[in-house]
Order: sequence, then C-alpha cells, then structure tokens
Amino acid sequence: MTLTNRQIQLASRPEGDARVDNFRLVEVPLAEPAEGQVLVRHRFLSLDPYMRMRMNDAKSYAKPQAIGEVMVGGTVGEVVASRHPSFQPGDTVVGMGGWQEHALVDASTPGVLRKVDATRIPLSAYLGGAGTSPPAARVSAS
Repeated sequence: MTLTNRQIQLASRPEGDARVDNFRLVEVPLAEPAEGQVLVRHRFLSLDPYMRMRMNDAKSYAKPQAIGEVMVGGTVGEVVASRHPSFQPGDTVVGMGGWQEHALVDASTPGVLRKVDATRIPLSAYLGGAGTSPPAARVSAS
C-alpha cells in the first residue's frame, strides 16, 4: 500500500496580503523511513507572522521560502514509523515539519526533533505557551 502526503506549497510570491492562490495543495508519495529516519504524522502546525515575511524574496534574517516547496513551520505530532533508536511509534514530538500531514525526518540531525509529554500538557501547547510560537492551528485529516 502506497501512502500519500498532502502538502501546502508556496505557488507564488504574494503582493500585499497572502491569498489562497499563492498556495497549492499537492499529494505526493510518502516513502518508508530509511535508517536514522522517523516518519511523523502532524497533529498541529504553527501559523506565525514571520512566515509572511519569508514569502517575499528579500534579504532578511531568514532565507526566503522557495517557490514550489512545502511552507516552513513548526509542527507537533506523533511518530508513526521509526528507524532511529531514540524514537518509537507513538512518541509525541515537536519539530519544523512544515505545512504537511506527514514529515520524513532525519532524526540523526541534532535538534531537528524533540520528544514532548502530551500526557501532562496538551500537544498543541508545545507550539504556544509550552513552546516558542503562538497557538497552533489544527491539521485536518479530512
């Protein structure tokens, strides 16, 4: 069975406010994790003011969002498959998975993925009060 991943990609640079037509929803095949990788199913993603600035192709403290690439952003979710000894299916994690339902993460890279305790603090809070970003937006599974 081939899994697919729905992603929101930047389709064009906004002029003024960002609009729906500046983005595109795509479905791409989802690979199984390779050695050292973790597959994360996102439950929440961050929508932060800096993202609008990154949609511009201008010099700034962060590089511009690439056209045709998944929108960058913080995410929290659950490990669904792992080939890394520090992560097991069912672990709840926070990272920079971007605006997509799943992310295949190289968990060997320091700081790219961090386990969090969703039994004591709601998972969405790790993108808000218990984390470093404003409150999260729910990722719809529909």
